[in-house]
Amino acid sequence: MPGLKKISTRESYGNALVELGQKHTNLVVLDADLATATKTGIFKKAFPERHINCGIAESNMMGIAAGMATTGMVPFASTFAMFAAGRAFEQIRNSIGYPNLNVKIGATHAGISVGEDGATHQCNEDIGLMRAIPGMTIINPSDDLEAKAAVKAAYEIDGPVYLRFGRLAVPVINDKPNYKFEIGKGVVLKEGKDVAIVATGLCVNAALEAAEMLQDDGVTAKVINIRTIKPIDKELLVDVAKEIGKIVTVEEHSVIGGLGSAVAEVLVENMPVPMKRIGIDDVYGESGPATELLEKYGLSNKGVYEATKHFLWKQTRNKRKMNQGG
Repeated sequence: MPGLKKISTRESYGNALVELGQKHTNLVVLDADLATATKTGIFKKAFPERHINCGIAESNMMGIAAGMATTGMVPFASTFAMFAAGRAFEQIRNSIGYPNLNVKIGATHAGISVGEDGATHQCNEDIGLMRAIPGMTIINPSDDLEAKAAVKAAYEIDGPVYLRFGRLAVPVINDKPNYKFEIGKGVVLKEGKDVAIVATGLCVNAALEAAEMLQDDGVTAKVINIRTIKPIDKELLVDVAKEIGKIVTVEEHSVIGGLGSAVAEVLVENMPVPMKRIGIDDVYGESGPATELLEKYGLSNKGVYEATKHFLWKQTRNKRKMNQGG
């Protein structure tokens, strides 16, 4: 939305760690030689004695975090999403998830908006990987305020948490007096009756803008922010499916294993309705400016608008065919 202040959620992560560190002396931050990029350098400056640079050894860092958690500390292990969910998957699964240790994983530079670093660094599979780990909480905040609230909520729950942050500065959309963050709860940002657009992360803003564009065409879209991918808000999703009957999901992640898959799993078992998943199709990313990549892969406001409009057109066509006897 034009005119809104923009902040990257990785920067929000660094600032939130400092705020929490002032209140909780058992909070420690681990990094894999990327403190400047992940913004944990902000915490390092404030609390150098509680910041540990583990070097370019992400798997080892997860093992160190697991050990520290057994002593009562609350470690936030930080690196790029590709190196956390990808390179260190085994250590997260076996050393953190299996014993259900109180480790928080701060995964920055997630998704295709990493930009010029290209396909090797654009992690579009991390949510799918983390969803498969039993007991893992997954939070994907949409802006600065939500990211800070997510870090605080992650500290307060006992158990492993995967926090997903982005590199690209995104608009602050949750700056409202009644804003409340609750793990496992989605939130309706805009009312509508023709289609529900369910989004997560930086795609929430694109969904809101797409809804405004659809309104110009006489289509009202309900926009829902799913900030916790796991546990997901099943009750809200089922209620919306009953109310509207047409669902579109939007995510900066592969359409395999992420938000779209999680929503489909809920609906197919409880309230099957027509659904469209918008995300990265079964392809790798590529190097390029973040905003141009979002545009190319259909994750801009225009892309969400066009895909949603086409989905609604197909539903109308299918209904007409059924009424005409096939």
